[in-house]
Amino acid sequence: MNLLPKSSKEFSSAEYWEKFFKKRGDKSFEWYGTYTELCGVLHRYIKPTDAVLVVGCGSSELSEQMYDAGYRALTNIDISTTALARMQERNSARRPDMAFLCVDAQHMEPFSDGSFQAVLDKGTLDALAPDGSPDTLGRVGRVFAEVCRVLRVGGRYVCVTLAQEHVLRAAVDHFSAEGWAVRVHRVEGQEGGFCLPVFVLVCTKFRRPAEGGAALPQILEVCEGEEGPPRRLGAPEELLDAVREIQAYALLRSQLASHTDPAQTPTLQLCHAHTGRPRYSCHVVDSPAGATLHRASHFAVFIVPQGRETNWLFGTAEGRSQLAGSAGFRRLVVVAMHRDQEYQDMEAIQSELSAKVMELAPPGLPANHQVPFLSVGGDLGQRSVMHRGSSTLSGDFVVEDVRGEEGRLYRRLVFLSNSSVVQSESLLGETGNPGSGRKRNRKKKGQRAGPVQAPPPEGRGQAVDRSFLCCAHHRVMVSGLALLRGRGTDLAEGPVSVLLVGLGGGALPQFLHDYVRGSRVQVLEIDPAVLQVASGWFGFEQDDRLTVTLGDGLELIDALAQGGNCSYDVIMFDVDSKDPTLGMSCPPPAFVEQSFLEKVKSILTPQGVFVLNLVCRDPALRVGVLSVLRGLFPQIYECGIEDEVNEILLCQQGPQEQALTPPELLSAGQALQGALRRPGQPWDCSLDIAALLENLRIA
Repeated sequence: MNLLPKSSKEFSSAEYWEKFFKKRGDKSFEWYGTYTELCGVLHRYIKPTDAVLVVGCGSSELSEQMYDAGYRALTNIDISTTALARMQERNSARRPDMAFLCVDAQHMEPFSDGSFQAVLDKGTLDALAPDGSPDTLGRVGRVFAEVCRVLRVGGRYVCVTLAQEHVLRAAVDHFSAEGWAVRVHRVEGQEGGFCLPVFVLVCTKFRRPAEGGAALPQILEVCEGEEGPPRRLGAPEELLDAVREIQAYALLRSQLASHTDPAQTPTLQLCHAHTGRPRYSCHVVDSPAGATLHRASHFAVFIVPQGRETNWLFGTAEGRSQLAGSAGFRRLVVVAMHRDQEYQDMEAIQSELSAKVMELAPPGLPANHQVPFLSVGGDLGQRSVMHRGSSTLSGDFVVEDVRGEEGRLYRRLVFLSNSSVVQSESLLGETGNPGSGRKRNRKKKGQRAGPVQAPPPEGRGQAVDRSFLCCAHHRVMVSGLALLRGRGTDLAEGPVSVLLVGLGGGALPQFLHDYVRGSRVQVLEIDPAVLQVASGWFGFEQDDRLTVTLGDGLELIDALAQGGNCSYDVIMFDVDSKDPTLGMSCPPPAFVEQSFLEKVKSILTPQGVFVLNLVCRDPALRVGVLSVLRGLFPQIYECGIEDEVNEILLCQQGPQEQALTPPELLSAGQALQGALRRPGQPWDCSLDIAALLENLRIA
């Protein structure tokens, strides 16, 4: 028997509902759950002594069960005479005090002003508003106006709804404009056989202020369960956003519970129930079909220590996939902790997450399954926000100190618009003792969480260690100077002019200044806030050999090319894009257009090196960039970086047959390292330029 309308617009048609209830017969019809499922919320907002108007009662048992629970003053209205006749017949003897009237909710003239203390609507609003068309909004507006009229001051409009955006927006706009309090209450555990969550919209009528009196403050709230206080929101759009997040989470849960697709790696935010601020980011990673499961378990949770969420293994989809594969679980949920949230210990985090992560379990999970929580040594990690700021170009940012897995302290610049990426990083060391032999960070595979270990106390007098390049791509960029040595430039004595686009924390230009004795480094930086942070928090210092010019790199290089009176031995691009939707996040596309690169070539010395930090996830876009570069620079070396998406391109103008052979690269690298490393000056023993050059390939 087909009981669905041909078009959603038929939901608002009296003819449709007449046919519907005639076909359905005496069987009751429940939209969005039964009274048992809803009573916990309804009893919170409607008292048994209230005079209640039930709009669009249909053949639902809701009012009957409310009557049996002690609600006596129940008036039911509907536009279907068939439904009303059957309800009257069903209840006349058993529930004599209930009234059933054929009244359209848009025209409730039979009821005088202030007749009711509650208006209860279970699905009727959704039926009347199948879309956001002007006709629909006009119909809904008439219903709202009648609800406002028949309710007493202090009364409530209680609407059980799926809270589609056009429905919720219409209700919030109307009732908040009337000065009413608006709350959206999520019904817990109520999906009714489909993935959409059910809400109860509660609008409370306040007395209008006297003419000329102060307007009442707007009250907008969301309550995500039966327990705990509601969360107050500041604007209608915030309320709509909160509902969208709940709906998206319910949809995700439905998808994860019904199938496993390794190609999809959904991410969701778990927020603090009272403040609404993000507390955890959860990445769901499934193993491909046929993968070897090293453990008997189907499902596990991996807690990322604070400060390590930006590591390649945890901060990228590729890294998390590798982590899941090595852990050997059918589904792994990788959980990262957020800034500005306090966490007690691993045991407390497990307790907090246990119920929620079970909602993300894979299909077919055995009953009473114990979910293992994994981490790196059981340590929560250490992350301290040292400074907050805001840039007109890049938005809010933080400077934070993070304790690395080996116990050393690092300082990072992170823009919150892309908080999974470290903009700049420097090692902090004791003043006067920087740069003693170090090892690069190594990613550890998942281990079961052990006792939480307290981090070592922070030392006093710590300063940025300028001899240590934390970023692997900066190390490769420095090694590119060996190509100058291969062309006869003596880095130990001769002058080297460097133009660098992109300052960041200043680690790269500061290293070039400190260790290439004859260098003159000019940095182009578009953001004044970045220069302030580099100088104030990362030990960056300008002098006559190291200067920063503020401005758009595109415009400044164009001016240099037009001036025709300067040239550089090395030009480096280490500048990121502010548009996260592009397939290339470094550099911005305009920096690799042919017309602009021709200007770059014109200010590069004939034996100079153009160094490009390229981060491109779009293979077709990468091919296009390489094609443009090959047309301008016959010699191009490429170097991919392990566990990073960056690759460094070293470009020169000489003919391709003059490219250095591997032995020549090795010799040039050894010579460069010898020129940079001098007695009495701090040196990072892990920086092996010759080894880096072994990874160079002709592009």
